[in-house]
Amino acid sequence: MSSTMTSDPNSEKETFVETALKLGGKSEEEARTTGAIDRADDQVEELFAKKYQTAGSPAHLAIWGQEFPVDLFVAKEQETPAAVEKMMQKCLDLVYHRLETVTLLNDQGKISEESLQDLGQAGYWQMLVDQEYGGAGVSFTAFAKFLTRMATVDPTVAGLASVHGCIGAVDPLRTFGTEEQKKKYLPLLASGEKLSAFALTEPGAGSDLTALKTTAVLDGEEYVVNGEKLFITNAACGRTVGLVCLIDGRPAVLIVDLPDQENEQFQIVEYGLYALKQAYNRGLIFKDYRVPKENLLVPAKGDGLTIAYHGLNRGRIALCANAAGVMRVMLASMVPWAQYRKTYGEVIAKRELVRRRLARMAGLIVGCDALVEWCAWLLDEGYRGEMECTIAKVFGSEAQKEAAIELMMKTHGGRAFLHGHMFGDNIHEFLAPCIYEGEGEVLSMAFFKSLVKEHGVKYFEPIGKALQKAGIRKPNPLNPAHAWALRGVVAPYLKWRVGQMVGGWKKATLPANMPAVLREHAQFAADGLQKSRLEIDGLMTKYQMSLADRQCSMSELSMKIQNLMTMFATCMYAAKQDDEMLHSAASVLCAELKCSITGRRASAADFKLMNKLGEQIAEGGFKALTGVEGPEIMMQYD
Repeated sequence: MSSTMTSDPNSEKETFVETALKLGGKSEEEARTTGAIDRADDQVEELFAKKYQTAGSPAHLAIWGQEFPVDLFVAKEQETPAAVEKMMQKCLDLVYHRLETVTLLNDQGKISEESLQDLGQAGYWQMLVDQEYGGAGVSFTAFAKFLTRMATVDPTVAGLASVHGCIGAVDPLRTFGTEEQKKKYLPLLASGEKLSAFALTEPGAGSDLTALKTTAVLDGEEYVVNGEKLFITNAACGRTVGLVCLIDGRPAVLIVDLPDQENEQFQIVEYGLYALKQAYNRGLIFKDYRVPKENLLVPAKGDGLTIAYHGLNRGRIALCANAAGVMRVMLASMVPWAQYRKTYGEVIAKRELVRRRLARMAGLIVGCDALVEWCAWLLDEGYRGEMECTIAKVFGSEAQKEAAIELMMKTHGGRAFLHGHMFGDNIHEFLAPCIYEGEGEVLSMAFFKSLVKEHGVKYFEPIGKALQKAGIRKPNPLNPAHAWALRGVVAPYLKWRVGQMVGGWKKATLPANMPAVLREHAQFAADGLQKSRLEIDGLMTKYQMSLADRQCSMSELSMKIQNLMTMFATCMYAAKQDDEMLHSAASVLCAELKCSITGRRASAADFKLMNKLGEQIAEGGFKALTGVEGPEIMMQYD
């Protein structure tokens, strides 16, 4: 392994985004720095076979493909080995026991070191480590579903598994490490002797990762690290950290062993943080901190951003899985309260508004379950999954936010703000995922960029370059000079556009046995996705190379497309289950997403379905709550 950053001669090729920004009149600096992110994205793409790259993904094909990829929205069934199930149950039982005996947390209110060690002995930290390095080699699908179960017991413990295995040091080492690096670190990470974190964010670098300032300079056999990291979960002495820094001006990742205690070269920064209150989320300061040069991860293509982007996809699915578990506990707290609380002589479980909330919560849970299974399966199959994982992250975080404020809080009323109440004590935990793994609207624009990139490179970039060469800022197709300037590049685009206007795709063929309650929603979603190509193309045509400045337009269309994807994935997931209540929950979610997409009001039939489902949930028939315990009712009265 080379101990210095290597330079791929093709890596500096101008990217689609960089070209578009320059053609749109942006400064060299903005084009260059934004282009660096796009270049990292291109380099991640090259890690995957063409079939599994973004252009071959179900999300991309659903928009641009001639045939709708129905089969790619249906996760194939996987059987979890009995030994793995036993290990997972052991971990669940251990956390249950520590909660019951009030020994899960230390005197600072954080998950105790003893609890973390016991989880290691139970096999908790080894799940995503390959068997040859002492791990369990669990599929990501099984792991993600397990996180939902763990989140119903303790969301912080579930979150730490993601920090350790998805965005921490495990995934970078598994994917990009040399054999020597894997043998050195993975057994320690599998046993829990070493727990990991990922140090990416800095005081001045969040969404804009080109603003990184932490540096590592090679000095003999070691890198000398200087800089500061912020908002690092699981940041504690003795941890193993994947550190993103600059080496020779380019992003890189070093595997860094933090010392057992602070010293002149390493300090921990304490600050008040409302979210993640049971985990150590802190800053890290490095001052001439030395790291062996053999700890540098060198991807076959790309740089440190390539490594960072790879793990974030898994973290986004894990976030959605965690939300699915948390919302189960929310719903489990709402049902007994709705049966207990009376207004005007009648329990509120009989009120339509409350039943609507119960039904809506069930729909959000089913939507998260569907996206988790679908996206995790795609990663197991070898797909990059960038667009699909973004959908899961955005939907999961926004669903949890809505569930907490609009559904749980309003149902519990004033008691929601009592000390000791699930809502009042955890509101920041419920809201913070909107920021984790990338803020939702920023990610939605990245989703849109991934969606339009191939179309833009093929048709719009040649037109933009021709206009730039002719010195034309605002093209007018009726101007003969403009038409002449575009004579050699516009024909392919016009051919594509005319072909789409006369029907450039085949209507989706849905499974014959799909329940009727889901079929209508699935067909609406599939039709909407196929027609979206014309909306996207229209937006690109309208704004051309100034599209980058139309963030609101991009975000709005991106969310519409994401909602359609969620509808279709949810319908396909629910159709596999022999559970009418689950079908109803999926239909409730899809009906509300359809209203948000079309702007129409909910129909009487929509309200009737919500009311019936809410009544069934209040009576205890929702299987997703099996084994989930809600908190006790506070301030009971006669």
